[in-house]
Amino acid sequence: MKRIAVACEGEQVAQHFGHCANFMFFDTEGEAIIKSESVANPGHKPGFLPNFLADNGAVVVLAGGMGGGAVDIFQQRNVEVVTGASGDAQTAVLAYLRGELKSNGAVCHEHQHHDECGEH
Repeated sequence: MKRIAVACEGEQVAQHFGHCANFMFFDTEGEAIIKSESVANPGHKPGFLPNFLADNGAVVVLAGGMGGGAVDIFQQRNVEVVTGASGDAQTAVLAYLRGELKSNGAVCHEHQHHDECGEH
């Protein structure tokens, strides 16, 4: 089983990881989703969310864009980061499982350049 977390606004992929409304967790087996659940974003504090998701079993995280600090923590926790996702979260997870969703490397380096990572 592989647990995938998606930064969401409802059931849509959020464009900025840290400021999303909720996270959807998808438990997958092969190319199938066997369970999903939504958890409210517990708060945007530096370094907190990557550890929160890893502690909840996520081995892959999908988002539209993500800050470099979060990417670094995920890498330290051996969690794969896929940025550039959009649209329906479940559809994005299924595309990832089929090998059709590849990270575009969208990393928001500094928050003062907020226009680089979509919606704020």
